[in-house]
Amino acid sequence: MSAMRTLAKAAAFAGRWFGLLILASALLGLLVPDQAARLTPAISVLLGVIMFGMGLTLRPSDFAIVFTRPQAVVLGLVAQFTIMPLVGWGLAELLQLPPLLLVGMVLVGAAPGGTASNVIVYLARGDVALSVAMTSVSTLLAPFLTPLLVLWLAGSTLPVDAGDLLVSILQIVLVPVVLGIVVRALFSRLVQKVLPVLPLVSVTGIMIVVFAVVGANADALLATGALVVLAVVLHNLIGLALGYGAGKAVRLPESARRAASIEVGMQNSGLAAALATTHFEPLAALPAALFSVWHNISGALAASYWARRSGGAPGAGGPTPGARKRAS
Repeated sequence: MSAMRTLAKAAAFAGRWFGLLILASALLGLLVPDQAARLTPAISVLLGVIMFGMGLTLRPSDFAIVFTRPQAVVLGLVAQFTIMPLVGWGLAELLQLPPLLLVGMVLVGAAPGGTASNVIVYLARGDVALSVAMTSVSTLLAPFLTPLLVLWLAGSTLPVDAGDLLVSILQIVLVPVVLGIVVRALFSRLVQKVLPVLPLVSVTGIMIVVFAVVGANADALLATGALVVLAVVLHNLIGLALGYGAGKAVRLPESARRAASIEVGMQNSGLAAALATTHFEPLAALPAALFSVWHNISGALAASYWARRSGGAPGAGGPTPGARKRAS
């Protein structure tokens, strides 16, 4: 029991400081690039483990909001799979990024919502139930929508095999998530005991992904880093702003607007990095690695701003943070 308590404390620390931990892993990748690059073959496996952990946190009730409040969920999903892919492509064209980086920007934009978004929405006093539903449904739709979006927006820049992308996302996202849901349904008591430890697994996995991708692209990052960082920061900030604006346009309540903003602006950058590494070249994964660092920082800043503007308990109407403390 003492070992579990220690792990739970470590997981709580990782969940609270994941932005800084991921930033530290990126800096370490720059310092020891050769050692970091050797870990790139493990990226897909690590992401599969993380997505299995996400599946363990899900229950059928998490999808109930799809039927009780379909307008909010559909709006969020449409915004998720239109705003971010198009903005990623547009920024890459505007800044004249090389083809591999353009593909990387599109991949980040076409990825489903980031799993850390649920915690950020909770801290922002947003609609956590809506956030969980949007993350879950966008993840389940990703195997079909992500390959099509990448083919559409980047297919004329580099050869894109949508079929191979589909298979990869099925293997490293959909199958692990569904397996996690099934395991929780069959062994709910056991899973309940390990839930507090899952943030440690997720944060550690993403730290290794960022460490490996940054190390593999250290030279490119040092050469063109400012431009790529600018593209990534703008991509995220525009997504946050337009996600909020979309919610406001259809008169969603303030808590739902915050959830839509964060769900649109925060992406599953780990998935984007894994797909880029597997199907293109390591350079295509650089935007995803940088996005992973930046969106956790910007999300925490946005949550802090909204929390100061709100009264009452955080995450009213949604699950507790312990139930949703995942990182991407």
